[in-house]
Amino acid sequence: MAGRSLTATLALAFAGTTLAVFAVVGSVVYFALDRQVKKQDDLDIVLIARHTRRLAEELDTLADLRSHVDRLTSQVLGNGALAMEVRDPAQNVLVQHNTESVVDPGTPAPALLRRLGASQRITEDAISEWHTARGVPVRGLAADAVLRDGTMVTMIIERNMTDRWLLLDRYRERLYVVGICGMLLAFLMSWMLVRESLRPLREIARSAATVTVDRLSTHIEVDNVPSELAALVASLNAMLDRLHGGFQRLSQYTADLAHDMRTPLGNLRGSTEVALARPRSNEEYQALLESNLEECERISRMIESVLFLARAEHPQFVTTLRDLDAAHELARIAEYFEGVAEEAGVRLHVTGGGRLRADAELFRRAIGNLLANALRYTPRGGDITLEAAETPDKVRVTVSNQGKPIDPSLLERIFDRFYRIDPSRRSDPKSAGSTGLGLAIVRTIMDLHGGTAHAESDATSTRFILTFARA
Repeated sequence: MAGRSLTATLALAFAGTTLAVFAVVGSVVYFALDRQVKKQDDLDIVLIARHTRRLAEELDTLADLRSHVDRLTSQVLGNGALAMEVRDPAQNVLVQHNTESVVDPGTPAPALLRRLGASQRITEDAISEWHTARGVPVRGLAADAVLRDGTMVTMIIERNMTDRWLLLDRYRERLYVVGICGMLLAFLMSWMLVRESLRPLREIARSAATVTVDRLSTHIEVDNVPSELAALVASLNAMLDRLHGGFQRLSQYTADLAHDMRTPLGNLRGSTEVALARPRSNEEYQALLESNLEECERISRMIESVLFLARAEHPQFVTTLRDLDAAHELARIAEYFEGVAEEAGVRLHVTGGGRLRADAELFRRAIGNLLANALRYTPRGGDITLEAAETPDKVRVTVSNQGKPIDPSLLERIFDRFYRIDPSRRSDPKSAGSTGLGLAIVRTIMDLHGGTAHAESDATSTRFILTFARA
């Protein structure tokens, strides 16, 4: 089941981010405009109130005030949203201009306002905001003024804010339209840009689709790959190289296994066919059965080794590590091979010592394989030395034997499964018991211990060196 489109997801994310940015910026600008408009209107109201107070304080009586109505109302002329009232102490209206368009008739406006005394300074802080019964938004203030005869009058300056609300509503609607259009444009552009940015990934996918079992050596080639994807391409190519190498080793391993299995099976079949070609004596049949038993044992050892290697590569393979006395273990192994060594005319020597940390059974199997290999290729009268040397952080166990030196270029390959330096040794009687897996098992055992196994060879001897952690 296909998952969500990465292109669509990223495009939606960019579009959502764009919308959020538009919303934040638009809100900031909208509220800034709202504050600026109110600030400007409040300043107009304050200035009108101050001028009206100053004009009123220059008049002597209420009669003079009534006779100078035009002078007072001139402060709000030219702006249909502004209104003015002047009332006496009994709240009787002395002067009135444009109040019908601002407040409802009969509304006790002074009760809704903060009233400033005659001695108080008129500032923007004195302005109040309310709604009329018709829902009309109004801002205004009330301030007292003292005529020259001492009479107190109240001035009310109001402004109908409907036009400002309509202005802000239109501005808000435009912000909505611009925000939605910006989001759609951002989605479209983001979709195109992301799709183009992901083109190298599609090319990688197309290139990877051409890799088959027969073409594991093919590398993923992408022109102008971005730096962010260069590591991915390198990792995929490295993985293909490992798969190719592993597949080649598996193919070679299978071919070698089939070849090595065919040899003892061919021996079994050939000897049996020869024996059945004519009647044989009991002694001849017994010799045939003994020969067949040896071949069966060889096949059994080969199968056991293959199974061990398969189990050892499994992540759940269990090792029981404990402290071992290297000298004691080497002496025990040498004692076990003493009879075989005497029969081969080879002398065994155990030297050195130290304590190491390893699985006892696997340690014995590794040393046993090396010792069996050394016995196979040490000439009669030669010496084999098992040596343990301790260093501050590790223990080196060396199995060295005299004999024909190994080419340095082959010292690593001898640890490969079924690898033999000289193919003619397959028919060598001394190699009859070899399955070609002994050194591969040694390398696997050392990998399980986190150690190393390597070989050195010169004219004096061939040495197999195993490195273990100290106890």
